[in-house]
Amino acid sequence: MNYSLNNKKELEAFLLDGRLELTNNRAERAVKPFIMGRKNWLFSDTNKGADASMMWYSVIESTKLNNLNVYGYLLHLLTELPKLGEKPDPEQLDSFMPWANLPDFCK
Repeated sequence: MNYSLNNKKELEAFLLDGRLELTNNRAERAVKPFIMGRKNWLFSDTNKGADASMMWYSVIESTKLNNLNVYGYLLHLLTELPKLGEKPDPEQLDSFMPWANLPDFCK
């Protein structure tokens, strides 16, 4: 009861605007991969290790946001990107972006 009384303004906003959600489940689901991975980050004891973790989390989350098959997309990246050499041109990398025209097994 005290919680409701102390948060009356916020609860009224929820009741007056049907677009607002009562729970924060969506936000909690968005950060879950980072919470689950925190023990893995214990092994990122160098800047290079932390940068590598950050890069892979970004790739995987971008893959999900673009409704791609994560396994298929990573397989495509890991088999095709090495063929471009050490310093590929930005134009070459454009064809590997999640929104590019990718092979069917990535979708």
